[in-house]
Amino acid sequence: MTPLLEVENLRVRFGARTAVPVVDGISFTLARGECLALVGESGSGKSVTARTLVGLTGAGSLLEHDRLRFDGEDSARFSERAWRRVRGNRIGFVMQDALSSLDSLRPVGREIAEPLRLHEPLTRAQREQRVLELLDSVGVPEPEFRAGQYPHELSGGLRQRALIASAIACDPDLVIADEPTTALDATVAAQVIALLGQLRTSNRGLLMISHDLAVVSTLADRVAVMRDGRIVEEGSTAQVLRDPQHHYTRELLAAVPSAATRHSRLSSGPPLIVRDRAAVRSRERPAAGTVLIEAENLRKSFTGRDGNTRAAVDDVSFTLAAGETLGIVGESGSGKTTTARIVLGLETPDSGTVRLRDRAWADLTSAQRRAERRHLQVIYQDPLGSFDPRYTVRRVLVEALRVAGVDRGPQLQARLRELLELVQLPTDLFDRRPIELSGGQRQRVAIARALAPDPEVIVCDEPVSALDVSVQARILDLLADLQRELGLAYLFISHDLGVIHHLSDRVLVMKDGAVVESGPADEVFAHPTDPYTKALLNAVPRLAIVGAHDD
Repeated sequence: MTPLLEVENLRVRFGARTAVPVVDGISFTLARGECLALVGESGSGKSVTARTLVGLTGAGSLLEHDRLRFDGEDSARFSERAWRRVRGNRIGFVMQDALSSLDSLRPVGREIAEPLRLHEPLTRAQREQRVLELLDSVGVPEPEFRAGQYPHELSGGLRQRALIASAIACDPDLVIADEPTTALDATVAAQVIALLGQLRTSNRGLLMISHDLAVVSTLADRVAVMRDGRIVEEGSTAQVLRDPQHHYTRELLAAVPSAATRHSRLSSGPPLIVRDRAAVRSRERPAAGTVLIEAENLRKSFTGRDGNTRAAVDDVSFTLAAGETLGIVGESGSGKTTTARIVLGLETPDSGTVRLRDRAWADLTSAQRRAERRHLQVIYQDPLGSFDPRYTVRRVLVEALRVAGVDRGPQLQARLRELLELVQLPTDLFDRRPIELSGGQRQRVAIARALAPDPEVIVCDEPVSALDVSVQARILDLLADLQRELGLAYLFISHDLGVIHHLSDRVLVMKDGAVVESGPADEVFAHPTDPYTKALLNAVPRLAIVGAHDD
């Protein structure tokens, strides 16, 4: 039988023909009914490979290959008109960044209906009904309501689900999924994995790009490990993950956070040691166990476009002590981020109080809030979106240091060097802009910015969800090192239960705005009492390979 996809000796360069190839001589095939996973860290060439296979490599790209075929046809010879007939119809493409991939000017329902309008002979009513069915199939709650929302009105997880619905709308022969579960919580990720699994078992092919090795072990028949544009190891999923031959594959497996990795390092790099602690501390740290944040009976509701009021946060209470990590987990829409925004003073609760170092936010004047805010910093999920694109790394950090009252002279230059040293970045990055940095480097700059005012508490809102497993491991090790060396407290929000269990001392489990279970991390994960917590833990994909690093 003719393979659905044939790639032989593919090279992709950008710029001159003498430029170093981004994809350097890779070869693989994909049959109908099969799933092949490409894994590797950022910059390995995975996403460029995927875009090349759908004719979206971009201007200035140079392609060389011995063979590049889709379902027996030479796809390298496709005109743009031919690609328009193929993309969205015979090949569905789920891109990694859902926010930039969806049209910000139209509701997601219309976005999903677009490939149906172009390729399927359906009436408008039939298209609208199919859109609702697709949204439901990928786990979007209230499909009728969500179909009328714009991308910016949806959570990251809901946007990703809408993008997947658009990709499978026309029942394509091949689905290329670039990190399809990255922004999804465990239960919804399980739904998407099951949905993609159905595509694999039918007469279709699935090419999946993922840094989540648990998802790969669940779905993929074969795995190709990429590094520096080359495939360094390839074979059956069981073979590659049970008995990896290349040292890089072994590093990827060792970097997966889980219960088994608690209190240990995920990466092979040396731990951070702050030799001159006085240089990075402007005051004495509170003693371990001192309560820094106390949230009591927080409530917050929002009125949607349909006129209905929904409780985003419903009677949430917790404390956070110096030197500890409190993990908050739950599905998209459970209230995690709204709770964090209330703690940060970015949202005002309808009722309830937040106390920072025993001072209630509501009782403070604007000037007092600004003074207190330096003690409480934040690291966002998308560092690129949180930076001014015009700023260099130096200016990003200088702006943050001005908040701390350090704005000129030798002290400023010394603190700038100290901040980059703390996050283990070289000083030659000072004059680069965020767009010129890798994902891991940008997140380290975001951490440096958060450290600049010398805070006591850092709110981490999905700080590693967009990173591949090896870069994620280094960032998690860095956060643990900084906590140990500087006595920081973390309010850590994540949909990744492996990350939460690895890093957290205590855990809050949220559902529909309320806390349904809380307690020490080991106790909650080992002996959950609430049915929702049990369902959440059961939905977590695990490395389904005997002998592999699992949890």
